[in-house]
Amino acid sequence: MMSDLHKFKQSIAYWCLGETEWKWNIEQICQLALDLDIKSIELAPFETYSILKKYNLKCALCCNGMSGAPFMKGFNNLMNHEELITRTKQSIDLASEYGFPNVIAFVGYKWLNPEDSSSGEISIDECFENCVKGLRKLSSYAAEKNIIICLEHLNTREKSHPMKGHPGYQGDNIDFCAAIVRKVNSPNIRLLFDIYHVYIMHGDVIKYLRAHHDIIGHIHTAGYPGRNELDDKQDIYYPDIVKTIREIGYTSYIGHEFIPTCEPMYGLSIAVNIFNAEIH
Repeated sequence: MMSDLHKFKQSIAYWCLGETEWKWNIEQICQLALDLDIKSIELAPFETYSILKKYNLKCALCCNGMSGAPFMKGFNNLMNHEELITRTKQSIDLASEYGFPNVIAFVGYKWLNPEDSSSGEISIDECFENCVKGLRKLSSYAAEKNIIICLEHLNTREKSHPMKGHPGYQGDNIDFCAAIVRKVNSPNIRLLFDIYHVYIMHGDVIKYLRAHHDIIGHIHTAGYPGRNELDDKQDIYYPDIVKTIREIGYTSYIGHEFIPTCEPMYGLSIAVNIFNAEIH
């Protein structure tokens, strides 16, 4: 039996059950978390925070408050900065009030109008500079509130489903996203390392976990292909990844962000057990 000292803090991504064909309500998701000894429901709507508190659950990763698909309008475009900074500060305030640790951030889509691929592209150099500028503006505010902002890397290759891949997202290279975080140079701006997205874009998950271990603030899981359970029907070998996560000394949350293909308790039990397994 592992001591709590060596247990990963695990989390369920709200949208995978609440905004897919499962259509579970927050009470159902909270009960599932309790049954599995999971401590967090992440990316939950702001209005559910009081319910999370009732169940003594955290929201390990809070939404940024942007309407629509939040990953489209990012810090790469200066036109988004005023709204992004205002809404992210509001999210930081709520997170601080409830004692939640992290708020998500995105690079954004590469087009001047993120919904129009013919509107012209933001150069990669502009993208970098704009992201650094926007995140630096937020870093001191996040520090005051003791909140970490986690910048997410996403894949642009998977086109089968709007939540399985994000063609047009400018932060599809994990080294590029890491470079933004390093340039901001704040302990309150960290990298959101999504194993599923890194696997699709780069293949060698372990290599990149080791390369960026010092700036990872949150980790997401899912199986590939399909963004489904972490079972033997998919390609990513999670036991070795878990071993590496232990070796690099990561102690923050593991967010399970996959869409269940069968009874959610089954797939999440597999995920929890993989991350709770002792490494010999």
